[in-house]
Parts: sequence; structure tokens; C-alpha cells
Amino acid sequence: MTKLAVGIAGLGTVGKELARRLTHDVAGVSVVAVAARDADRARASLAEISVQADVVDFGRLAADSDIVVECAPAHLLSQIAEPVLRAGKELITLSAGALLTSPELVELAEAHGAHITVPSGALLGLDAVGAAAEGELDSVRMTTRKPPLGLAGAPYVEEAQIDLTAIREPTRIFQGSAREAARGFPANLNVAVALALAGLGPDRTMVEIWADPSVSRNTHTIEVSSDVSEFSMTIANVPSENPRTGRITALSVVSLLRKRVAALRIGS
Repeated sequence: MTKLAVGIAGLGTVGKELARRLTHDVAGVSVVAVAARDADRARASLAEISVQADVVDFGRLAADSDIVVECAPAHLLSQIAEPVLRAGKELITLSAGALLTSPELVELAEAHGAHITVPSGALLGLDAVGAAAEGELDSVRMTTRKPPLGLAGAPYVEEAQIDLTAIREPTRIFQGSAREAARGFPANLNVAVALALAGLGPDRTMVEIWADPSVSRNTHTIEVSSDVSEFSMTIANVPSENPRTGRITALSVVSLLRKRVAALRIGS
């Protein structure tokens, strides 16, 4: 049986775990190439996890891959995505927030018969939100709670001069739309954009962000009201080596790709 050929763009915490899992745990999938800004470091990382794959430039990933998974810094999305989409391939992107500032990528995919897929990542319930959106959605709200230092470096935090080290009790530091959240917290709130794209869009999806020293996990609660259902769900993710990213993020892509090669697929 021909294996699904996967390329991975970015070999940080998520990309490395993804390469390891796909190679050793998912029959029917082959990691054929990876691209990273530091090629030597990428080769060392692949050797460490016993993955044999070519290390190539971002522009070369699409050549031998059926699907390219982007798990790199958001500002690299266009550089990674354009060659993939021009080749008519599928791009799975974890930098969902960057899609809001790069709508031309969707147009490029349409022009070349390519596809952009946003996985569930660190969120839950996107299938239910998408189903509810086939009816009439009234409201979609997400509340995120993270340990204060998990929000360090966010542009909104720096511009507002919020001293995260001084926070001793749960403190709401942001309230606004998903579009505004993605702009102010680009490394933290890709989940908000994924939720928005599944439902009401980035301007009508409301987001609250709390710096909460009482939590040790990145926690997201979504509340949805529609003409077919009302529901709320909470997920508390164990952080990865990168405190901005939950360990479940890589596994959501593993699950997605496992479905692509499975005889039985569960979930929409």
C-alpha cells in the first residue's frame, strides 16, 4: 500500500513530536521531508528521534509530499504555504491566526485546487460548532485561562505594559473579538481563530483571556448558542516544553492524519 507522504514545516516542540509520532505510531503515513530555519539542528533532532527524512528548504516541501503540515512561527506561513498551494497540495496549518491577515492564501488554494486545513489543535468541539453553524448561530464565546507566564511576550501584554510576574489572583487581561485576540496574542490564540472560522467569524466570536496563577494548564471554555443546540465545553491542556502550546496540539494532527489512512473514520 502506498503511504501518505507528509512534509513538516518547522521542527520545534510540535514539529518534532509530530515527526516522531507519525513515523513510529501511524501505519500508512511516511514523513518524507522536513524544513526548518536551522537545517543542521533539524538533522540532529531527526536523528535523536530516529526519523529518516530529507531536510529541505521550505519551498521544496511540496515536491515529494502529498500533505504539508505547518507548525512554524506564524510570520513564515505565507513562505511555507504558497509553494504548497500552487502545487495543488493540502496544507495543514497550526498558525490559524495568520490566515486572517493572509486571505490571499485561501484565494490561491481555490485557484489551484488546493486545500487548507485547520486542525482542532488545543481546542475541542469544532465539529459541534461547525454543525451548529449549518443552522443559525446566535453567539460563540471563548474564555482562556493560562498561567501568567504562559502569556509572556504577547504584543498586547507588552503594549499594555502588563506585569505578569505581579499577578497573584485570576485577572482578566483581555476582552474582545477573535480577530483582536489573534492580533494581540499571535502565539497563544490560534484556537480562537479556529473557533471563529468554524462558526460566526473573527469579528462576532468573543474572547476573554485570563492570566490565572491558580491554573497549571492552558484552559479553554467555549460557550455556543444556536437554534439547534446550546452547549459549553472546557479543555485543560498539559503544556508542552513550550508553555504557549499544549501537548495535545501535535496529537490533534496525528489524529487527523491517522483518519486519512483509516478504513473507519470517527468525527466530522
